[in-house]
Amino acid sequence: MRKALVFAALGIVGLAAWPATAAPRSARCVIASAESATWRGPCMFLAERGGSFSISPPRGDFGDGIDIISVSLIRPGVAEVRGLTSDGINSRWGEARRSTRDRACWIGEDFSICVY
Repeated sequence: MRKALVFAALGIVGLAAWPATAAPRSARCVIASAESATWRGPCMFLAERGGSFSISPPRGDFGDGIDIISVSLIRPGVAEVRGLTSDGINSRWGEARRSTRDRACWIGEDFSICVY
């Protein structure tokens, strides 16, 4: 139920509102931040329009109460990254660029997000 509320806060009403081709899928995530311990483990990956995506852990959070991380493309190879907590706090992590070494990774000033 908590995840449904968090997705609703992002403007996503529910799975029924997503196109049939955009079902969340299992993935492996590695999230590193200068402020928190690196998080490694399974995650749910939701592809969105234009190459943007959101990730969430299958249960619990990524640490620091972050339930969902959104990577929203603003132009090719550049994205705006935000974290959303179960309390509805939407924090701007900043701009990230797609890694040229590992295309599964997005690198920000003090964080990185990789989805495999």
